[in-house]
Amino acid sequence: MTEKLVLIDGNSIAYRAFFALPLLNNDKGVHTNAIYGFTMILMKILEEEKPSHILVAFDAGKTTFRHKTFKEYKGGRQKTPPELSEQFPFIRELLDKYQVSRYELENYEADDIIGTLSKQAEQDGFEVKIISGDKDLTQLATNKITVDITRKGITDVDTYTPEFIEEKYGLTPGQIIDMKGLMGDTSDNIPGVPGVGEKTAIKLLKEFETVENLLESIENVSGKKLKEKLEENRELALMSKELATINCEAPIEVAVNDTLYNGYETAEIVPFFKELGFNSLLDKLGEDVSEDAAEVEDITYETVTEIDERVLTKECVLLVEVINESYHNADIIGFSIINENGQFYVPAEAALESDNFKIWAENEENKKIVYDGKKSIASLSWKGMKLAGVSFDVLIAAYLLNPSETYDDIASIAKANRIQVVQTDEAIYGKGAKRAIPDESQLGEHLVRKALALSMLKEKLENELAENEQSQLFYDLEMPLSIILAKMEVTGVKVDVERLREMGKELAEHLSRLEQNIHQLAGESFNINSPKQLGGILFEKLNLPVIKKTKTGYSTSADVLEKLASEHEIVEEILHYRQLGKLQSTYIEGLLKVVHKDTDKVHTRFNQALTSTGRLSSTEPNLQNIPIRLEEGRKIRQAFVPSNKDWVIFAADYSQIELRVLADLSKDENLIEAFENDLDVHTKTAMDVFHVNKEEVTSNMRRQAKAVNFGIVYGISDYGLSQNLNITRKEAGEFINRYFDIFKGVKDYMDDAVQEARDKGYVTTILHRRRYIPEITSSNFNLRSFAERTAMNTPIQGSAADIIKKAMIDMAERLKTEKLQTKLLLQVHDELIFEAPKEEIPILEKIVPEVMENAVRLNVPLKVDYAFGPSWYDAK
Repeated sequence: MTEKLVLIDGNSIAYRAFFALPLLNNDKGVHTNAIYGFTMILMKILEEEKPSHILVAFDAGKTTFRHKTFKEYKGGRQKTPPELSEQFPFIRELLDKYQVSRYELENYEADDIIGTLSKQAEQDGFEVKIISGDKDLTQLATNKITVDITRKGITDVDTYTPEFIEEKYGLTPGQIIDMKGLMGDTSDNIPGVPGVGEKTAIKLLKEFETVENLLESIENVSGKKLKEKLEENRELALMSKELATINCEAPIEVAVNDTLYNGYETAEIVPFFKELGFNSLLDKLGEDVSEDAAEVEDITYETVTEIDERVLTKECVLLVEVINESYHNADIIGFSIINENGQFYVPAEAALESDNFKIWAENEENKKIVYDGKKSIASLSWKGMKLAGVSFDVLIAAYLLNPSETYDDIASIAKANRIQVVQTDEAIYGKGAKRAIPDESQLGEHLVRKALALSMLKEKLENELAENEQSQLFYDLEMPLSIILAKMEVTGVKVDVERLREMGKELAEHLSRLEQNIHQLAGESFNINSPKQLGGILFEKLNLPVIKKTKTGYSTSADVLEKLASEHEIVEEILHYRQLGKLQSTYIEGLLKVVHKDTDKVHTRFNQALTSTGRLSSTEPNLQNIPIRLEEGRKIRQAFVPSNKDWVIFAADYSQIELRVLADLSKDENLIEAFENDLDVHTKTAMDVFHVNKEEVTSNMRRQAKAVNFGIVYGISDYGLSQNLNITRKEAGEFINRYFDIFKGVKDYMDDAVQEARDKGYVTTILHRRRYIPEITSSNFNLRSFAERTAMNTPIQGSAADIIKKAMIDMAERLKTEKLQTKLLLQVHDELIFEAPKEEIPILEKIVPEVMENAVRLNVPLKVDYAFGPSWYDAK
C-alpha cells in the first residue's frame, strides 16, 4: 500500500475555522471557536485520509525572506484578532495530544515548508495531500500531490489536481504563479500588473505560457493599452511572480520520516477536551474515558530481608520511603528496588542494617533512578549512610517540564502522565489524625508500585526534557544541585540559642514600650491586635479618614495603615508594633522551635521543585524571608554563627543580578553601558530620565529611578509605581514612558517576551528553564495583565536563579579542588553563605567572587560583594 503524507497549512486552517464559526468561550473565558473548528477538520482528515504520515506547518513570524524583495508583502492584512491569537497555543497543544507532528521555520512561511516536504515525499513515492484555505498552494499539484482548498465552511473543500486546474483555468499548476505575477493577490498584497485581472492573465498565459515569455514578446500582445501596462510594469510582474512562488528547497530540519503517524491515545485527548468544554467532541471519541475507568493492575513482588546481588545490581529504580516531612528525623519506613531480576520490597531495618546494601548504596557506579533524590540522600545521611550514583530524579524532571504544576507524590506525576499503577500516599497512609503506616504486605505493595511508576516515567520524562532542550539544565544543573542541597541540609547552621533568647527579651521589652505609647496616643487602653478595637480607635475616636471597609467593620490592613501614616503619629507606632510582633512570633519563637536538640543547628529544608521561576525556597525555618529592612530584623542574623571555634561566616552576594540579567536579555545599550563602566545604575537611570548631570542627581531622583529599575523587572504598572513612590498615577505613567524612551531595548524585550508567551504558551530563561503561562490568552483583563507581567519577569528571575544555582555547583567543585574545609551553608536570594576557618579567608576572598562572577557569561559583567565576620549579621 502506498504511504500517504498529509500536510496541513496550520495558520490558514485556523483562520478559516475562526471566521467560519461564531465566537465561543469555555468556562474559563478562553475563546475556543478556532480550536473547535480546527479539531473538526483534523478529526475528519484522520478519519477519511488515514495518513501514514502527517504534519501541520505554521508561519514562524511576521517577516520572511520575501520581505527583502518587497517590504509591503502581506502589508494590507488586518492585524490578527486577539481572540484568534490566544487560541494558537491551544491548537499547538491539540496537535501534541493527537501526536501529530508540527513545524515552523524562522524567515519562511508554512507554504515553503509544505512545498519542500511535498516534493521530497513525491520523490520518495508517497501520495501527498495538502490541506489549506490558500489557493497559492495549488501550484504544487501533480499526479502525486493533490491540494484541498477549504471553501466558506470548515469541512467543504475543492480538490485541486492538474486536471481540475486545467478545467478551471485552462492552465497547468506551474502557471498559477505566472497568473499571480500578472493579476497579483490582494490577500498577500502582491501587486501584479495594475489593470490586469484573472481573465486577462489566463488569456495571456494560454498564448505565452510564462511571464518571462510574455515580457520577451510584448510586441506580439494585442491591445495598445495592455502592451503599455506590461511594458511599464515589467519589474513588478517579475517581482510578483517571485513573491507568489513557493520555495520548495527551504532549509527545513524535518524530514518525511519525522512525520510518521502512529495514531493517538484517547486518554491523552479527553482532559484537553474537558478543559475546553468540547462535550460534543468527547461523544465523538466514542470510548469510556471516565477517570475511574482504568483499574490498577495486579503486580507481583518479592519481600527480601537477606540482600544479595540479585537485588543490588548496577542499574535499578530505588525508592527510599520517608514519611516524616521533617525528614532530618529520618523516619525511613522501607525501600523498594526494581531491576532486571525482579521487583523487590526491602523492610527498613533489613536495608539499614545490611553491609551489602550500604556498600552498594555508596558506590557511585551503581546507577539509581529515584524520586526526590535530595530527600533520599539527606534522610539516609542521618542514618550514617551515603547515597551515591543517583542518575535520574523523577521529581526534578517533572518539575522542570511544568514548574507551575504542584505534585504531591509519585501518584500525582503518574496520573498527569496517564500512568495508573499506584495509589496516592494519602489513600494508603490516611491523613491528619488518622495517618498511620499500614501492615507490611500493604506497605510493601505500595512501595513497589511507586517504584514501578518511576520506571515507567523515566523514559517518557527524559524524552520530553530532550524535546524541550532541557536535558543539560536537568543533568548539569538541577541533578548535581540536589546533591549539594542535601549536604547543606544535613550540615545545617549553628544557632546561638542564648543570643536568640536575649533578642526575644529585648523585643518583648520594646513591644511593651510601644504598646504603652500607642495607648497614650489613643487616650485609653485597648487590644492593639484586635482589628475591631483598633478600628474604633482610629476611625471613631481619632476620626481618621476611612480608606476601606470590610464585612465586619473597618479595614486596618497594612496597606490601609500605610496610607494613613501621615494623618497621625499613632499609625507609625502601630505599624512598628506589628512588625516587631511578627519578628517575635515568627522568627524568634519560630527559630527556637526548629533548633535540632542534638546538633544545636537549624537544618532548613530547601525546596528545589516548588517555585515557578526556578528560585529555591526554604522551610523549617524559612530563611528567605527574614526581614532586613528593620534593624531588629537584621539583628536576628546575629544568632547564626559558625559551628567551629575560630571559624567565621563568609557571605557573598550578587550585586543587582536581576538588572544585569535584564541588560543581557534586552541588549539595551544604555543599560549595558552602565554596567560595563561600573556606574551606579540607579544614578545613571536618574541622569537619563531627568536629563541631569551626575552631580545634579538628588537622593529622591535616585530613589525614584531605583523604584522604576526594580519595578520594570517585575512588570510594574503605573498604578503600582504610583503606590511605591506616593505620586499620582499620571506622574508614574509619564515616568515609565520616559524610562522606555531612553531604554528602548528594555521596552522591546518586554514586548517580545509577552509575544513569545502568546505564540508559544511559555517563556524561557537563559538555560532553557520554562514557565507555562496559559492565562496569557485569558479574556479576563486582570488575569491577562498578570500573565503579561509574568512573561516579562520570569525570564529575568529564572535566569538569576539559573546563575546562582550554577555558582553553587561551581563553588562546590572549587572547594573540593582547593581541598578547603569551608562549607556552603545557605543560599538566600542572591547570596551564598559559608562557614570557614579564618586561615582560609584569603583564599575565599579570591575564589568566591571569581567563581560566582564567571558562573554564566552575560553581555555585562556579573559583580559579587562579600564580607565575613563572627556571625551572619557581621558578614554584611
